[in-house]
Amino acid sequence: MAPSSPTVASWELSLRLRERRIELGVDVATITARLGFTRNYWSAVENERRSLTEEKLDLLLDLLEYDDAERAELFELRERSRGRGWWTAYSALYGEELQRFHGLEHGAQSIRSYEGIIPGLLQTPEYTRALLEAGVSMRPVEIDQRVEVRMRRQQRLTGPDPLHLTVVLGQAALLQQVGGREVLRAQLRHLAGMMRAHPDTVQIRVLPFTARACSLLGASTFHLIDFASARLPTLAWQEAITVRRILERPDQVRDVVFSWSDARRLALSAEESVRMVEGYAEEL
Repeated sequence: MAPSSPTVASWELSLRLRERRIELGVDVATITARLGFTRNYWSAVENERRSLTEEKLDLLLDLLEYDDAERAELFELRERSRGRGWWTAYSALYGEELQRFHGLEHGAQSIRSYEGIIPGLLQTPEYTRALLEAGVSMRPVEIDQRVEVRMRRQQRLTGPDPLHLTVVLGQAALLQQVGGREVLRAQLRHLAGMMRAHPDTVQIRVLPFTARACSLLGASTFHLIDFASARLPTLAWQEAITVRRILERPDQVRDVVFSWSDARRLALSAEESVRMVEGYAEEL
């Protein structure tokens, strides 16, 4: 089971309350009158920007007719949502949406990705640093902190309850000499080493140059995030140069799942992929 994440707990709590309100047909005016809230405050609660006190949550659960077992679950979610994940220590570096992604990633059971570069969860510090130094000007201390965050995120791949990561990776990523030949060689060896050491949880599928056209060619980085709880739907994270956002609408997530599955079908097998990575490392 994935480690506890305040971000995931907060999301599950607000999601379950909203779904129950809609299921019972309880309008927002009834809730705000019972709890003494404004509509704006309640909107912030349903969108995870505000939390409820124990007293207000108790009143709300009465109104929404929860039984004792579910009440206990929801109070536990409230308690877990009040914690602080390690990623909050870096709030000065990242916007609210990226902070939320880090929290969701930490509490996820599995992630399916499409990448045009080596995935962040599998990058060496030198590769990460080369990418950051090539971007918008940053102070050296900020680059150091961002490298630290990326390395910290990677701990989810090797802990007692590892994240299951499956990546469709464009073949060009294995050739692009980010940081130069030595950096890329070390990066490819690390990538192959992770694939060999963790075949059940780290799966890289190279989308070769010979693959016929599919909807992902030319697409930006994205991740499909899945959770252990059957109550939680799949989310998608989309990342481009100026846009980083979480997609929650079922139709949008469905389209991303379809595109990823299509590319996965065209990608090389696990063994073919790792041999290609090792072959390029040897050529360097």
